[in-house]
Amino acid sequence: MDGGKLIVVIVDDHDLFTQGLALLLDSRVGDRISVAGSTSRPEEAAALVGSTGAELAIVDLAMPPIGGVAAIRHIKSRHPDTRILALSGTTDRGLAEEALRAGADGYLSKSADPDTLVAPLLSVAAGFRVLEPDLLTALLDGIRRPPETILQRLDTEEMRLWGLLARGAETIEIAERMLVSERTAKRMIAALLHKLGVANRAEAAGLAGYYGLIDRPKDADV
Repeated sequence: MDGGKLIVVIVDDHDLFTQGLALLLDSRVGDRISVAGSTSRPEEAAALVGSTGAELAIVDLAMPPIGGVAAIRHIKSRHPDTRILALSGTTDRGLAEEALRAGADGYLSKSADPDTLVAPLLSVAAGFRVLEPDLLTALLDGIRRPPETILQRLDTEEMRLWGLLARGAETIEIAERMLVSERTAKRMIAALLHKLGVANRAEAAGLAGYYGLIDRPKDADV
């Protein structure tokens, strides 16, 4: 702390953004935050944090040559207690995931009004994690999506069959919905259970529930 103030550094290669954000923080929360320094070189980020004793670093992800994600890793490896708010001018979910895995404590879009960064920054400094709602939804959807190893093994009809099993459809109903004989339906079910690596219909239904395949209306085709 600098006289009781939170020590912040900014790692961003856009000088105007850096200067504007520093001025904004000084005018809005200058009594609680002190911007101790900035750098436009991600490879210098960890050293800047060390020399200033920064408790929070604001890191832009799109910085050559090594990028903001690498800067976050360097900071966290040398100064694990330093909180990090990652900023990006893109909507690349993959980049957001990389930043969070590298140790970022929050992720926000730079397209937002700079004025809106103050509250999230203070939340990150207080120990909370901050994500934009759309990104959080996308990440959660990604977590619940069946892994590619399963999706690659199942064709469209098998995915539909899995959904019917998940909703508790009996064999005769499955046969009617899939336009096959009851005997064929039984064979298809057995083949699907084998591909999913489960012992019975209940386990297949549980797996479907985990991956969100039974969140659709009950009368909808899968």
